[in-house]
Amino acid sequence: MTAATTNARAAYGQREAPVRTARANEYDLLARCTQKLAMAWTRRREDFPLLATALTENLQLWSALAADVAEKGNGLPAPLRAQLFYLYEFTAGHTRSVLENNASVEVLVDINTAVMRGLRGDGGGS
Repeated sequence: MTAATTNARAAYGQREAPVRTARANEYDLLARCTQKLAMAWTRRREDFPLLATALTENLQLWSALAADVAEKGNGLPAPLRAQLFYLYEFTAGHTRSVLENNASVEVLVDINTAVMRGLRGDGGGS
């Protein structure tokens, strides 16, 4: 194979990256937040700011999800939208409890994991 052929294949032979769905992006964001929460929880005694950052990022994600499901144009069924909004409210309150050292992140990880299962199509149940 010549250098010209190799260069041509490199320039013109690459396929575009697959189009990602909103669902896949939401899954990835939740997965990253969940991983950070779990890791930060194990290091909470040595690095509390890391835990606070992970909790803040998780709450910001849930805040964005809540704003999205509150929009009139959101296509999800109303009962699911209400459940997701409730999960945001619960997450906000529980995050405060964790920051006050009155709770663990376990339930936040469980919530994120259940929603990820739903996004993946596995349902939200255990």
